[in-house]
Amino acid sequence: SIADDYDGQVLITKYNVDESSSVASENGIRGIPTLLVYKNGQVVGQKVGAMSKSELDAFIKQFC
Repeated sequence: SIADDYDGQVLITKYNVDESSSVASENGIRGIPTLLVYKNGQVVGQKVGAMSKSELDAFIKQFC
């Protein structure tokens, strides 16, 4: 539902590390879930662990 809230502002995608671990390896991801924020192809933010919708919203707003 958070993707709908930011439609047109932020692209939110999901990546399954069990099917392909290349992105996880490239970014040093050791914990699941991990949220990476990319801007101009570079990681500008990272959060590891489960979050409530309000915590996720606050985290995303930092980068908008």
